Formats: sequence, C-alpha cells, structure tokens
Amino acid sequence: MRPLQVLAVDDEPPALEELTYLLRGDRRVGRVLAAGGSEEALRLLEDGSTDAVFLDIRMPGLDGLDLMRVLGRFAHPPAVVFVTAYEDFAVSAFALNACDYLLKPVGPQRLAEAVRRVAALIESGGTAPGAPGSPVSDPAPASPPDPNALPAQDRSAPDRLMPSGWPPPPDRPVRQPDRSDERIPVEVGGVTRFVSRDEVSYVEAQGDYVRLHTRGGAPLLRIPLAVLEERWGPHGFLRIHRRFLVALGHVEELRSDAGHWTVRVAGGELPVSRRHSRELRDLLTRWAPRPGPGGRP
Repeated sequence: MRPLQVLAVDDEPPALEELTYLLRGDRRVGRVLAAGGSEEALRLLEDGSTDAVFLDIRMPGLDGLDLMRVLGRFAHPPAVVFVTAYEDFAVSAFALNACDYLLKPVGPQRLAEAVRRVAALIESGGTAPGAPGSPVSDPAPASPPDPNALPAQDRSAPDRLMPSGWPPPPDRPVRQPDRSDERIPVEVGGVTRFVSRDEVSYVEAQGDYVRLHTRGGAPLLRIPLAVLEERWGPHGFLRIHRRFLVALGHVEELRSDAGHWTVRVAGGELPVSRRHSRELRDLLTRWAPRPGPGGRP
C-alpha cells in the first residue's frame, strides 16, 4: 500500500506540532499537512488527495464534528480520526463513522493503532464520514458546501468529563452511569489507564493540563481545571487555590500559620487561599465522621 497522505487539524499550535511530529514518525505515513482550523483544513482538502484527517473537536468557528459533516458530502471523503481532550463527543463521532477516537495526550503506540485502522479502512474500501452507513462511492458534491449553511450547534454548554465507557447508541437502552464510581481514561506510555475519581486525593493545574494525584501515580489529563471543579464539586472536591482542587475525604490535616492555611493530603501539603479557607473549614467539619453510641465514630 502506498504511504498515507494525512492532514492534522488543531487550533492550538503546541498540540498541532506534537501531532504532526508523531504522524511523521510513522513509516506508513507519507505527506503530513497541518491546519490551524477548519477553514484552512477545507482549503487543503480541496484537491481530494488526502487519505485521512486527524481532527480536534473543540475549535473556534466550525468545530470538528461540523467539519466531519462537511467532509461526508465530498465525493471521496477522507477517513477521520478525532484527537481530543474530551470523551463526551465520542457517540456523535462514531455515529458519523469516525475511524477512531483518541484522547489527549496521545502516545505513539495509540496513534500507531489509529494509523493502522485508517490503513485497513482505506484498503477495504471504507465508508464515508458524516453520513452513517453511506459508502465512499455514493454520489456527492465534489466540492465542500458553505460551512455557514450547516445547522448551528449548541455551544453554550461547557465541556464535561463523562464516566468511562461511552453511552450506547440512541437505538439501544441507555443505563444511567453510576456517578459514585466515575472513571477517567488517561494515556500513560501508549496504554489507556482508567483512574477512579475516588483514588484522586487532589488535582493540580499545569497549564492546559491537570495532574490527577493518586497513591499509584499522577497521570496528566488535558482538561481545564474549572471543568473538573464543576463536575466533581458535588462529589467532595473543593477548589482551595487557583491551582488546586482537593478531595475532602483525603484531607489529613488543616493547619494555620500566621494566617496562612495549608492542608495535608497523601502526597503533599497544599496551600489554601484566604478566600477559600472558611469554606474549606466548614466543609471539613461536615465531612468529619459523627460519633456513634458510646462516643465512638
């Protein structure tokens, strides 16, 4: 099989640079083009020579899912692999016949598996993205339609982490997930590891990423700290500092020294900002076990 001609699309330059670097390191991949958004991607796709698009979802203007719908109307659409920090778009992605769905940060082994799937899909004839079940050979316009003609999606809702295991397609019964056992998929050395929320003692913001601190390690996840704060707040996580969320059930000690507050959890001592200190004290009091009969907890 000839080398694959691919296009990487991401609006964040560091992520785009990393993705193109990894793709160029795969011997099955030939030409690698890069686009910083959907409009640039459409221009690069006009000649119809691209075999696959490795595509981010959350982008300004036309997002990744909308772009895939546009590609589904090409005469010969490329295969699409989504590369995103969020797993809650997976059902929509696979409903549009995405070839694969990767969670950032992506390791070389996982990306290599996605390239293998792309190669197998192209060799077998594949199905067009954007319209479930439609063969690649179906008649369709040779040029992309006006992106502005697409129905607008509701982008007002914030991104949220969903429990591991994507919900079943709409034609199957949907079982509500057990929020008490939420698990988060993270890539560690090319292997997807599932971290239980209950394992996490605290969360540390590191730029565009967060580090989930557990007794077994501290994997990195690409998601805003504010999203986890909203998602996990009802489950005992509290923002104590601009950089930290702490699991109240993991707090071992709360200390004040000359008006400066800190908490101790397994794995370290964390600063508490002045504006969060009162709320933290109040919540820890409520979370403390109540004495049982005879004064025992």
